[in-house]
Amino acid sequence: MLGLGLVGGSVARAAARAGWQVRAWTPSGQGPRAAARDGIEPAEMLADAVAGAELVILAAPPLACLHLIDTLSAEAGPSLGADTVVTDVASTKGTIVARARTGGLRFVGGHPLAGRETTGYAASDPDLFADRPWVIVPPEPGDDVAEARVEALAAACRARPVRMSAAEHDRAVAAISHLPLLLSAALTESIVDGPGWTTGRELAAGGWASMTRLARGDAEMGAGILATNAGEVIARLEALRAVLDRWALELAAVDAAALRTRLERAREALDEGAS
Repeated sequence: MLGLGLVGGSVARAAARAGWQVRAWTPSGQGPRAAARDGIEPAEMLADAVAGAELVILAAPPLACLHLIDTLSAEAGPSLGADTVVTDVASTKGTIVARARTGGLRFVGGHPLAGRETTGYAASDPDLFADRPWVIVPPEPGDDVAEARVEALAAACRARPVRMSAAEHDRAVAAISHLPLLLSAALTESIVDGPGWTTGRELAAGGWASMTRLARGDAEMGAGILATNAGEVIARLEALRAVLDRWALELAAVDAAALRTRLERAREALDEGAS
């Protein structure tokens, strides 16, 4: 396990609880030392963490995952056995999968879709992924043994494996995760830098807290997500801009009936998606 924050720590704790032998390394070493009480063996060096491992898990922000892939492909290459499979738990897949393929790693992309705005090993939870989807990106060319190993990890975390291509994954999460992250930050910027924020802050309640929750997350993680899936997020942002322009026209017309119809359609669309 390379990385031991909220997601990596949760994976490590779930795997250890399921009987897996887990070794963990982080640049600071703080996470692995804290995790020792949960049956996770700390590694002093990256090479020590991956030596002899059947499965190496990259549990870091997307840009850090790219750096780890480069490191494993070069410096720590001799520590990886021919049978070693490498996977990740990052929120974007296309750039990471391509880098691993270029680096010659036996790699299967992965993404457990669960998280919180809290960070660090102290926030980890071995039940975080229970009954949540865990995307598995099949390698090219196919490697059934490697896929099965990552599927076993998902099962140890009690998640539901879902196979899809890297492009399918990045297109989907741009809509339901990455665009909301950007909007949460943009909404915060537009309000706190504008007039009336002093009064508004005193009145803010659940709606404001819900809409700005994602902006409270890890900035390094968020920047890496947006940077490695920028094309798909831009496409979603342009579509949203067109929708907002139509909202503005109906607001300017003070057309209450049209506004009600649009709100009803949005609610119905969400209700249909939940059924």
